[in-house]
Amino acid sequence: MQAITYSTFGAARNVLTVQQLDPGAPGAGDVTVELEYSGVNPSDVKARAGSRPGITKPPYPVVIPHSDGAGVIRAVGDGVDPGRIGQRVWIWNGQWRRAFGTAASQIILPQEQAVPLPDHVDAQTGACLGIPGMTACFTVFGGGGVQGKTLLIQGGAGTVGYLAVQLAKWGGARVIATAQGTGMHRARTAGADVVLDYRAPDLADRILAANDGRPVDRIVEVEFGTNITTNTEVIAENGVICAYGSALDMTPALPFYPLLFKAVTIQIALIYLLTPKQRRSTIERLTQALNDHALECPVQQVFALPDCAAAHEAVQAGARTGAILLRTI
Repeated sequence: MQAITYSTFGAARNVLTVQQLDPGAPGAGDVTVELEYSGVNPSDVKARAGSRPGITKPPYPVVIPHSDGAGVIRAVGDGVDPGRIGQRVWIWNGQWRRAFGTAASQIILPQEQAVPLPDHVDAQTGACLGIPGMTACFTVFGGGGVQGKTLLIQGGAGTVGYLAVQLAKWGGARVIATAQGTGMHRARTAGADVVLDYRAPDLADRILAANDGRPVDRIVEVEFGTNITTNTEVIAENGVICAYGSALDMTPALPFYPLLFKAVTIQIALIYLLTPKQRRSTIERLTQALNDHALECPVQQVFALPDCAAAHEAVQAGARTGAILLRTI
């Protein structure tokens, strides 16, 4: 199989190489997926660059990057229904705690990590579901249904936020989103009821006014440290702040007393580490949203597999309006 690999940390153009590798055969409980697309996420870029705290070298002699992808099952191991051969699937945790991810023409992995893709959903969308799709779905529905609730989605124009707005509206929530510039139109396009400029100095007052003076039930948060003061002001009693990022302030100071007297739950979401029950529930909701045609996953650019370094650079540049994918066949 053709694959992108690296053996040392560094800049994408310095360490990513194209290799021909023997894919091997699927073991018991495994499937071989012929990949069509591989999704490139910020976590993949950080892992390749060696920017995770305390890690000084790759955990395996040779790494094929990327956790997300979509393709077709071509072979199955013992204990797997042969009827799965030919099934279109999307991949989660392709390279999480494993050497070989989805930046290749094939991947072998446990069958539960290859999720059936609805017939009407294209493979490019499938390659966006592992990290962005499941993060959005879990941060919205991690506490159950949202029918009749008000959700604040901070960063509603971002890759995850855009999907979260769509999913929250599909779930019956009132959605207040924050964004800036052209991102405000993007968040409205996703379905947000109200979009506010997150740079506003009186943002908390604007959020409350947008909800008729009432606090919000749940917050989906992309910048936990930067926004904790605003979130504390607008969250309801027994509300939940579900954070999946805090890049601008990784060591925030919490206003504990106000949070305490609202009995606020702070939930930190890392999609790689969902429990089996959480993952099953998240996949079921995501599949239902896809079947209801309620989720659009925009793609900004598709690169050929040998151009993986350029794809990493596109993700690292930020300010995207859609996913970055590799065409793997």
